[in-house]
Amino acid sequence: MENVILAKENGMEELEMRQVYAKTITGMIDEGEPVVALDADLMRAIGLLPYQKDYPDNILDCGIAEANMMGVAAGLSLEGFVPFPHSFAVFSSRRSIDQVFMSGAYAKLNIKVVGSDPGICAGLNGGTHQAFEDVALMRCVPGMTIVEPTDGAMVRDLTRQAAKTYGMFYIRMNRLKVERIYEEGSAFEIGKAVQLRDGQDATIIAAGREVIEALKAAEELRAKGIQVRVLDMFTIKPIDQEAIIRAAKETGAVITAENHNIIGGLGSAVAEVLAEHCPVPLERVGVQDEFGEVGPVSWLKERFGLSAEYIVQKTEKALLRKRT
Repeated sequence: MENVILAKENGMEELEMRQVYAKTITGMIDEGEPVVALDADLMRAIGLLPYQKDYPDNILDCGIAEANMMGVAAGLSLEGFVPFPHSFAVFSSRRSIDQVFMSGAYAKLNIKVVGSDPGICAGLNGGTHQAFEDVALMRCVPGMTIVEPTDGAMVRDLTRQAAKTYGMFYIRMNRLKVERIYEEGSAFEIGKAVQLRDGQDATIIAAGREVIEALKAAEELRAKGIQVRVLDMFTIKPIDQEAIIRAAKETGAVITAENHNIIGGLGSAVAEVLAEHCPVPLERVGVQDEFGEVGPVSWLKERFGLSAEYIVQKTEKALLRKRT
């Protein structure tokens, strides 16, 4: 049951998201849950390396062989375990999609695929490591649930929920520190958006690292006399159609913001709902069908138009369309 507590302030969190993830995984193992964390030689990157010696049967390194790791996960699932195979998002998706599809989803198994450092979060690792298409790939897998945790509190809750919910999951997760959106102890309902603020002029629907940008944009717009609703659409599949339709009817314009290609991700999912149920002006903030580049995240955010400034611009454009 949803029990969301919004943070009083949106300051930077004390723990990195990967630290929260690692503590959550080991906590479930300590509680006797049949969880097995698999990795493709990236245990240091995801925060599990310090725990490997203490959990040799539950934290396994499969080497730089992501497709094979998904096969190992399938075998573990068949034996009643709950595997969490992790790699960077580009490798958990592009490199492994056939095994995720056939060995996991087609066989109706219970695998929780973790893709870290999606989109510009890969930073200096460059274009080869910036997954702008992973959500599009995973959305096409029948039965796949896709969640993108916004902060540490959500990582903790969604990781536990995924472990207790049978089926295929794709958990798209930043590794480093992010700004706090929710208080510890918050509980979220998978498939239901969280409304972070209300407004009647337009609705910004964001996911992942773009949620804090949406909140900053909402403040800038408020200073201009524009009141926007902000939805955290942390479940990208199955998407919350009810919240999207209600927002469209009540505010008359929608803006999406995602750390992903505008093709095939959150923006496309929202567009599909609007086209079928309630057509209103829609503007999409995201990567404009491009490959990634090398650079710090702060620069990449501007390079690909993912900052609050661009959300403000798209909102103003949507409002002009709404009035004409």
